[in-house]
Amino acid sequence: MNSYLESLIEAQTLDDLWELHVARISEFGFGRMLYGFTRVWGDNRFGNPDDIVVLSNHPEAYTNGFIFEEHYARSPIAQWALQHSGPISWSRAQIPTGQSPLTKEQQEALDFNKEHNIFAGYTISFPSDRSREKSALILTADVGLTQEEVDALWETHGRTINALCTIFHLKAQSLPHSYSRNLLTKRQREVLEWVGDGKTTQDIATIMGLKPETIEKHLRLAREALEVETTTQAVLKASFQKQIFVVTT
Repeated sequence: MNSYLESLIEAQTLDDLWELHVARISEFGFGRMLYGFTRVWGDNRFGNPDDIVVLSNHPEAYTNGFIFEEHYARSPIAQWALQHSGPISWSRAQIPTGQSPLTKEQQEALDFNKEHNIFAGYTISFPSDRSREKSALILTADVGLTQEEVDALWETHGRTINALCTIFHLKAQSLPHSYSRNLLTKRQREVLEWVGDGKTTQDIATIMGLKPETIEKHLRLAREALEVETTTQAVLKASFQKQIFVVTT
């Protein structure tokens, strides 16, 4: 356990962190996982798919369908996660309180899961102090395990699994997680950080020893790379992707 936690803490990339976490949690009978994180969710949806961090070891067809075709928006389990925090058994989240039977859309989401041999599991929704930030980890039980068996497994190991998943989540928040084709250059990151610190274009030009026109060019290219319209949006998105204000060790 100690060596695993040390490796988790020392991970320098999100891919390495995810690989470590998948291997460890798989030992408990959850061989398939999907982690989603966004700071722009609203109306029970994650917002622009380009602004979502998604980690998954499911087949691509399932991940794309669940996230980008928005099956999660019809899934009672995912909807529970968007509205609550903490771990929950799928047996408790399948049908929202006071509602029976499932709606047509909710049944379609469950049928989609069944098509991909997904029948049992647990979901952990992580708390946040930001109104538009939401993150959750969906733990899918190995094929052959029933929900009753999963609930019994959680009774024994749930506190450990929840603690490990929380450590993973907190570490993931500290690592760069942009999979954009156009990552920011060093200069673009630098000027965005100065903007985030409240500096004007003239201030930044003086600090960096460049012309204001050059600063404006870097800001324009940063906006284009991040596919946003304003510099404020660029600062927010680059910060979300951990491209700026990153503490290195």
